[in-house]
Amino acid sequence: MTHPPTPPKILALIPAYNEATRIQSVLLGVHPHLPMLVIDDGSQDETAAIAESAGAIVIHQHPNQGKGAALRAGFHYAINAGYSAVLTLDADGQHDPTEIPAFLAAWQSSPTDLLIGARDFRQMPFSRRLANTLGQWIFSWALGCPIRDNQSGYRLISQRLMLTLLDSHESGFEFEVEMIARCVQNNWPLAWVPIRTIYGDQGSHIQPLRHVLNFLRVALKTYRQRTHR
Repeated sequence: MTHPPTPPKILALIPAYNEATRIQSVLLGVHPHLPMLVIDDGSQDETAAIAESAGAIVIHQHPNQGKGAALRAGFHYAINAGYSAVLTLDADGQHDPTEIPAFLAAWQSSPTDLLIGARDFRQMPFSRRLANTLGQWIFSWALGCPIRDNQSGYRLISQRLMLTLLDSHESGFEFEVEMIARCVQNNWPLAWVPIRTIYGDQGSHIQPLRHVLNFLRVALKTYRQRTHR
């Protein structure tokens, strides 16, 4: 007697920093779809307590170490717990949890190592649209292939891609850029799923000048690795 294949174990991974006012609604939306892990990255408010009360497992990082470090902590947990993949989304409400089934359906029909939620840049405020468009052009040039959205944090990431990123030294948002580079450099499947473009009254944790400099550093590193193979 043959048994049906075991469905893949997928974990929702949510890095959070001072998101006490928003994280509960995000987790309530995620809860019907996936088990939840929140990495509380040095929050000074009630983010962790609210996440636990909403049914999430919470890992505490103190002091604040940045989104890249938070994601790697989540990767360690997911790998050790035997998850096949993680689905990452932000705690501030910019990613709609009702779109999780679209990620799961796309991944199950055509498994990839990295499935990224692609936003419509035309629906962004002008400054964000300009920054994302320039970043898209620069990183596509550095990689030598078109990239639709290198800044979106709404992603489904395979276990083997998580494993290859554990040695990364990127601690901030540039870690997500390096993630794409590692996937492409290994010739692993990368795909996109359209998502809503949501901008409300969320404050940004990005320090603009530092973020731009780090992004350019990672892009240049990526270009050099491609051209010196």
